[in-house]
Parts: sequence; C-alpha cells; structure tokens
Amino acid sequence: MPPALEVDLISDTGTRPTAAMRQAMANAEVGDEQAGEDPTVNRLLEMACDLTGHEAAVYLPSGTMCNAIAYRLYCRQGDGVILDELAHPIHAEAGGPAALSGAMMITVKGEQGIFSGEQVHAAIRPYKHNRVVAKVVSVEQTSNFGGGAVWPYATMQGVAAAARERGLAMHMDGARLLNAVAASGVSAKDYAQLCDTTWIDLSKGLGCPVGAVLVGSKDAIHEAWHWKHQFGGSMRQAGIIAAAGVYALEHHVERLADDHENARRLARGLAQIEGIELDPPEIATNMVFFDCTGLGISNVEMNQRLLEHGVRIGAGYGPRGLMRAVTHLDVDEAGIDKALAAVKAVAREVRS
Repeated sequence: MPPALEVDLISDTGTRPTAAMRQAMANAEVGDEQAGEDPTVNRLLEMACDLTGHEAAVYLPSGTMCNAIAYRLYCRQGDGVILDELAHPIHAEAGGPAALSGAMMITVKGEQGIFSGEQVHAAIRPYKHNRVVAKVVSVEQTSNFGGGAVWPYATMQGVAAAARERGLAMHMDGARLLNAVAASGVSAKDYAQLCDTTWIDLSKGLGCPVGAVLVGSKDAIHEAWHWKHQFGGSMRQAGIIAAAGVYALEHHVERLADDHENARRLARGLAQIEGIELDPPEIATNMVFFDCTGLGISNVEMNQRLLEHGVRIGAGYGPRGLMRAVTHLDVDEAGIDKALAAVKAVAREVRS
C-alpha cells in the first residue's frame, strides 16, 4: 500500500475546518434560513455586504451555484455571456450555464484568463435578428486556469466601462477574490463595486467546509432567492455551516498572504530542478503550474509517483496537461519542503 498522504496540494478546496472553526460551528445560533430567521447566516450576509459594498446578499451552497444564479438573472435562453476562453464556467461547471440558463458562451482570448475592454467591444457583434445577443460580461478573480493570475484593477475598470457603455451587466466570479486582494492590495470593495453581482467563496483559501455568498442590489438578490429555490439551494438551520464563514472572515483573510509565499517557495524549489518548467513562471497567488515532461515522464506519471512519497499534486491541466499545486492553510513551510523533496526524489529515480 502507498504511504499515508502527508502533503495535499491538489486544491485549496481540500482545506479542513480548524479546531477553532469547528468550535464556532458547534456553538452557532441557528434558525430558519429560508425565513430569514437564522442569526448566524444573517451575520455572514452583513459581513459580505460590508466587505464588498453591495446592499444585499444570499448564502448559497457553492460558488458554482452563485455563477449559475447570476447568469440566470441576466440571460434568457439563447442570450450570451462574454468571458475568457479559460473561464471556470466553461470548463468546470458541468455545462450549467447552458442547462440552467440556456446561455451561450461568447469567448475571448485573453492573457492568462484576463481580457480588455477593447476585447469586450470586439466580441459584441452588431444586432441582427439571427445573432446571439450578449447580456453580461463575466470575469474570474483570480483566473484559475490562467495560473492564479490577478486581474489588475485598471484592466477590470476598462472591462466594466465597456460593459456599461454597451448596456451589459458585469458579473465577477469571486472564487479567489480575497487572494487577489491579498496579492494586489486593492480592496474587495473596490473590485466588487465595478460589478453588478459578485460572490465570495468560503470553501477555498478561507478554509470553510462549504458555502459561498452572492452579493448585489436588493432587486437582484430578491430575484436570486427565486432561483436559489428552483436550483435546490435553500436550507434550514444553515447557521451551523455559516458560522464557519463568519469565523473565516474574522480570522483567515490576512493569512492568505502566507499561502502566496508558500507558493513562491514551492516555485523557487521546482525551478531549480532540471527538466521541470514553470508555466507561467511568475507566481501571482497560491497556484503553481508546472511541466515535468522534460524529465522524461508524463505529468500523470509524476502525479502517481509522488503519491508513493505521500504527496498529492493535480495533473492534466490545460492543453499541455500541466501539474497544478495549490497552497492553503493545511500546508505550511515544512509541507512545501516535503513536497519539494518528493519531486526531487522522483526526478532522481527517473534519471537513474
């Protein structure tokens, strides 16, 4: 049997609630979430509104449901969503935009998942009765398949301005918005105020077991509740899980910078191993994409061999099938060093 898993870098979704977070969950006040009577859920929603500057919020089981509901707010069957070709809703949401909203994806080719206002204008074709009508521009912060890249504030400003000029809504997939805040120094509120809707994921770097919060105007969130019911996202005494989000926003936001430093530590070590190529070479947040084929083995084989050393890293990302390591609160500097030692050991095994 392979050794027990010691270091898990496959995703920051693998984070486990800390002992203190579990205690907060055990002690949570609860009520009927659907009736607006759960005090812990209500506290979480207030915190999300304060953080983003939006006037209303709704607690949902996942970020994927946040995207699905946002697209349903803006699109009728056959309407278009402008987004980057690497965007998560295209590649990792089980065709939800098409299945739940009938939305067409209008893709643009950005740089590491980040595109410009000029590209938004270019993606909107003159109206004809037989063409797709774009209704919303969607940006992903940070760009997952773009290597964890952070949208520069000025670039997002340009995209938002183009959307407004053309009468389109602006939605931000905020899966790792707070990672972007930690990396850029731009506040969540500044980013969020460029958008009609956005959301904060709780189950990635913040370390919660479940959940996300969608924010927007009172009218948008009022309608979002309808789609929440229809999509099966309504809950009852949800304060038990919302308490994790409250705890995370109070205690786990500033420490996201530690994950970024650990990602850079990992990247520096990988870059010193002959036959391994970082792609992209710059580490923006908590993701490190790299290619091991220069060692003479596939990335999938590297993944399998690392498991024999108690280390798990994802493989098969993008057209090159890259490896992806994602740092998070369950992996400290010692864990990074163990992962590097495992990669070096496999490299030696291959060469010998």
